[in-house]
Amino acid sequence: MTMLLTGYTSKKELKENVGQRLIYKETSLFGPEYRSNGTFVAVHRPKLTLLKGREFSAEITMKDDVISKVK
Repeated sequence: MTMLLTGYTSKKELKENVGQRLIYKETSLFGPEYRSNGTFVAVHRPKLTLLKGREFSAEITMKDDVISKVK
């Protein structure tokens, strides 16, 4: 499973939020996937979030609870 991004309608918008806290929803049944320091994959699915935009996935690197890098 991957985390669901709930505050971004595009990867560009996510990249513009480097230095900010991540807006997401945990979806794993096996425990939290969010890491305050580290890297993980998250997705935006418009059909689930009811936000506009295309579906996308991103590899996000966090440092001290803020976004430091998006691939």
